[in-house]
Amino acid sequence: MLMNVALHGMEAAAGVRYHTTGTRTGKTVPGCPVVIRYADDLLAICHSREQAEQVKARLAGWLASRGLVFNETKTRITNFDEGVDFLGFTIRRFRNKLLTKPSNDAMRRIRKRLSTEVLALRGANADMVIAKLNPIITGWAAYYRIGVSKRAFSALDAHMWRLVYKWASFSHSNKPKRWIIARYFGTFNPARQDKWIFGSRDTGFYLRKFAWTPIVRHRMVAGTASPDDPRLSEYWAQRRRRSRPPVGASTLRLLRVQHGRCPLCRDLLLHAEREPQSPREWEQWLTATRKAIRKHAVTVWGAGTPDERAATRLIHAHCRRRTIVGADGTAPLHAAREPSGLA
Repeated sequence: MLMNVALHGMEAAAGVRYHTTGTRTGKTVPGCPVVIRYADDLLAICHSREQAEQVKARLAGWLASRGLVFNETKTRITNFDEGVDFLGFTIRRFRNKLLTKPSNDAMRRIRKRLSTEVLALRGANADMVIAKLNPIITGWAAYYRIGVSKRAFSALDAHMWRLVYKWASFSHSNKPKRWIIARYFGTFNPARQDKWIFGSRDTGFYLRKFAWTPIVRHRMVAGTASPDDPRLSEYWAQRRRRSRPPVGASTLRLLRVQHGRCPLCRDLLLHAEREPQSPREWEQWLTATRKAIRKHAVTVWGAGTPDERAATRLIHAHCRRRTIVGADGTAPLHAAREPSGLA
């Protein structure tokens, strides 16, 4: 927030101009540069090297008046044919087509982290391994799903398979390969025809794969719209509603059926002022969501009518805990109305 306040006006200083009328409202004027900024990370896209040098000189003077300077070790002028790294992505032109892929540094970091986590989990059981790794895998894939990431996802799945196989071999060093494969690998996910999924025979929990996350193309932000502008709160809320959260198919279906609301308290199930902006933030969001939401059978269509029936619904964990424990030791839930369609 502070960086957004301090650097507000950078686009105008760089010479960026937008159409203000007509059907092209919010789009940049042809020939002018384009500036993309996140906090203190900046990418200026120009039409020539001369224009790039001019933009850099303008911004250097603009920053100097605020007591700031460019970090020259991280600042360079390059061509899209060579590629540029920005926010964990590599933006590069391949065969006259501009593609955005996970950067090599990002791939090295996630490989190193996965290797470190699996090494630290030696001696733990399969359920602990799965519980630790699933948020990391899902969070990283959720962040990079907007790029050309299928090949990167497949490479990481292969790396992950080698890690868990080594973990299983270490845990049962006196067992043959066939026994290890039969114990820890199989078609744990009935929705996937894959017999090489790592899982627990005791609980049925299984390790997710990066490639299971579908690619979702990024939707461009309109003009100069800022998430810090209170006048545009409805615009950003609508963007969040239209984006598909990286949750399971059954959870996503229930969210749509319930219009994103708990049938007991009628409050929103997923709370987010903004979409997570990094793999770590996605990991934290997914972990918090998993703890905060439960699936449970509740009564819908109204109580005391012939049409009432029990159906699985998503509810808040705290709503579940507030229910009164019955005489038989179970926790009967309140009768809940069918969601009314409020967003």
